[in-house]
Amino acid sequence: MGLLGWIVFGGLAGWVASIIVGNRKNQGCIGNVVIGIVGALVGGFIVKLAQGGDGINFGWDWYSFGVAVVGACALLLVLGRRS
Repeated sequence: MGLLGWIVFGGLAGWVASIIVGNRKNQGCIGNVVIGIVGALVGGFIVKLAQGGDGINFGWDWYSFGVAVVGACALLLVLGRRS
């Protein structure tokens, strides 16, 4: 996935995560992208630990999107508790 793909993927994942968590703070498009991309990394790390696998999928599919949304939700919840 190229840079533009990561930006779109992160933006969508961050946006869906902010809807799920109920974070109505106006974080904007760039905030959604950052939360989505970092959430994808966090979610991928969590799934890797849970499954014990060593393969990382950088593709665009529903499983990866779900992992990114779950990671972004976890990130938003942790950041929400700090503020």
